[in-house]
Amino acid sequence: MRVHTKAILVAISLGFAASTVVATAAEAQQGTRYRVQVCKKTKGGKGTVIGGLTGGTLGAAVAGGGNRTEGALLGGVVGAVAGNQIAKKKKCHYEYRYRR
Repeated sequence: MRVHTKAILVAISLGFAASTVVATAAEAQQGTRYRVQVCKKTKGGKGTVIGGLTGGTLGAAVAGGGNRTEGALLGGVVGAVAGNQIAKKKKCHYEYRYRR
């Protein structure tokens, strides 16, 4: 039983060593590998619309003294700017690239 176990362990070790050599040879052909951060910015268009509508509604509700129109306009502008800034996102991730 021990002879079979040793033979299996040796076969596994040799297989692992061979696969490591093959992987290293493949990387050597592609060049040096380096990590790059890639970012994608979103424009925030939906946030502007949602913020403007929400801000206008809240501005009209909060405005006192019969100034609902002015409150709605001011709230809409402030809400649109805030919604745009909140919706703007920078999605980043890392990629591996090869240089020859």
